[in-house]
Amino acid sequence: MATPLIEFDNVTKRFGEKTVLDKINLKIYENQITTIIGKSGTGKSVLLKHIIGLIKQDEGTILFQGKPVDTMKKSEWKACRSQIAFLFQNNALLDSMTVFDNVAFPLRQTTSLSRDEIKKRVLQRIEDLELTEAIHKFPSELSGGMQKRVALARALVTDPKIVLFDEPTTGQDPIRKNMILSMITHYRRKFGFTAVMISHDIPDVFFISDRIIILWEGAVGFEGTYEEAVKKKLPLIDEFLRSLEGFEDELTSLLSREAFRMHYSAMLGGSSTAAAVSAALFSIRLNLVNEALGSQAALEVLRALGKYTNKRFRPIGGFSARHSRDEILTIFPHTSIDEARQLVAGFAQELKCEALDRVQGIAIARIGKETSFDIHIRAGVTSVSSTDAINQIMDKARVDQEIIVTHRCGSGGNEQ
Repeated sequence: MATPLIEFDNVTKRFGEKTVLDKINLKIYENQITTIIGKSGTGKSVLLKHIIGLIKQDEGTILFQGKPVDTMKKSEWKACRSQIAFLFQNNALLDSMTVFDNVAFPLRQTTSLSRDEIKKRVLQRIEDLELTEAIHKFPSELSGGMQKRVALARALVTDPKIVLFDEPTTGQDPIRKNMILSMITHYRRKFGFTAVMISHDIPDVFFISDRIIILWEGAVGFEGTYEEAVKKKLPLIDEFLRSLEGFEDELTSLLSREAFRMHYSAMLGGSSTAAAVSAALFSIRLNLVNEALGSQAALEVLRALGKYTNKRFRPIGGFSARHSRDEILTIFPHTSIDEARQLVAGFAQELKCEALDRVQGIAIARIGKETSFDIHIRAGVTSVSSTDAINQIMDKARVDQEIIVTHRCGSGGNEQ
């Protein structure tokens, strides 16, 4: 594998007699999203501050692109540091400055851009984060959630190569949380930066993370992909994942993936294994007008899809979870594939008549009545064998997916 962009080699940090980081070893690779999770007090924020140089380790070595920071000349470290942006947990906004001036501050301090170019970049980021109405306000006049979005706009305004996010979605409602996570993903793809993020928003962060690092009692308990974490049989991994079983998907109110997995395992282990079992995989696709609209509209549709999935299928024993950013899998115990197809057909009619109207208002507010785009909801139905893993069920259902609802936003919002 390539040389890590950032590497910790036996890094230890103490505050008085308390050891917060205890011989930490980890690797962060370029152009990935790495998310650090763990219980409160495990040193997640302390670790992040070591990367940016706000804190110096007591023991061990921190390397950038294979070179120890401690051996760098001052000019070398300054060059590395200039490529890093940090989104603080407490936002660290300047109370005496407006939203515009807070977002512009890094450009004014670290670049020689013209006033017009700075204004252009700042206005773009303010629009991206839906802060236009607050542009002339001061931090004290904003809600906690809006302050977080101002801090995110400021972190992204310099187009950094490395962005450190300390709880970027704290204080946000489910839609805003998912919009911010979607925006992080979008900007990482667009600008190619490396993201290192601390987050408690489970399971949402799993959908965007290339790698996760679990901190456990001051050490790295696991480092790798989410799928690898699930497969591990280490006691600390099992304990951590059990702690997530009570989490539901906050955006959709569906089961978390871990709770879904437990339901599925329990179903296969019982007497129902000989009975018919079917599944449906729902997914969302948009013909996007612009990135901002597409992000919010898709999340509104996903929220509505989750709500009506629960309403329609939970009373008959179905259980559902979001397994990727825009896919929901539902299992139908004691249901033949023909019965499942009838359930999905009725579900499509309910979505068409009730659930998608709210998206029309978003479209009109964002792009006007004269512009339109289409939302397509697809579904694939498949039978389930007692030997099928969840990913196999999803693969089978994808093969037979077809559009069950098309909703046009803007220009009248007609449905088919």
